[in-house]
Amino acid sequence: MEREVIMTRAIRGAICAENTTTSILANTKTLLGTILETNSLHLSQIISITFTCTKDLDAIYPAVAARDMGLVQTSLMCVAEMDVAGAMQGLIRVQVLAEMDMPQNDVRHIYLGEAEALRPDLIKDGAS
Repeated sequence: MEREVIMTRAIRGAICAENTTTSILANTKTLLGTILETNSLHLSQIISITFTCTKDLDAIYPAVAARDMGLVQTSLMCVAEMDVAGAMQGLIRVQVLAEMDMPQNDVRHIYLGEAEALRPDLIKDGAS
């Protein structure tokens, strides 16, 4: 019997938010939901998620949104984004590590709204 090969894959993404609890939670859920749907992921496949936020976003941790979505056994970490002069503000970035059976090249990275400008090279088929 041939065994299915499952590997750890990294999925990147970003979205902008306003510095309110409602905006940070809603936009984080939108980003994570789009990552899950686009990559056909189930919550049980997610190993860990690292969130970064620009310094102007401090109303709530984005990880709270992930917990609200059911990611209660997943390792979640929130860290401050490096503060680079002139960089986009109001930004939540994410790196999801997941068990997947697809090549890294086939993984769909998700950059939504204004954040699409960050990585146009990762947007496939004209859409993120």
